[in-house]
Amino acid sequence: MSLSPSSRLARVLAIAVPALLLGGAYVSQYGFGLYPCEMCWWQRWPHFAAVGLALLAFLAPPQRFWTGLAAIAILVSGGIGLFHAGVEYGWWEGITSCAATVTSGGGSALDDIMNAPLTRCDEPAWTLFGISLAGYNFLISTAAGIAILALLAKDRRV
Repeated sequence: MSLSPSSRLARVLAIAVPALLLGGAYVSQYGFGLYPCEMCWWQRWPHFAAVGLALLAFLAPPQRFWTGLAAIAILVSGGIGLFHAGVEYGWWEGITSCAATVTSGGGSALDDIMNAPLTRCDEPAWTLFGISLAGYNFLISTAAGIAILALLAKDRRV
């Protein structure tokens, strides 16, 4: 069974949005030194899942099911982004405040741990127009997840 144009667009969005958001996160981390805090990592995991589920939508039936699951994973990341943004803006207390990112520098493990950058979850590392990266993740992921589900639902109404 071939997919409708709206389901095909949903499937493309389901892989493109989390892949681009993850790509942006890694560029900001390795290109600009914006190391992720613990809650930043929490936002990345559902995007990894969404990419995997969207890949399944390209490889195995039922494509609409895998695309829908990817959309839900994207929405989960958006929800975590909302929580994280709320912590950054002081709307509520976070579960954790800091995380150390340990990378292997080729030296001893103790030196890597001691020299790891400490990244606070309650302070935005970067903002644009007063919106943090977590806030942008919330906005983009929520809009994309809703759009994907709406595109999939469009087929049900036809």
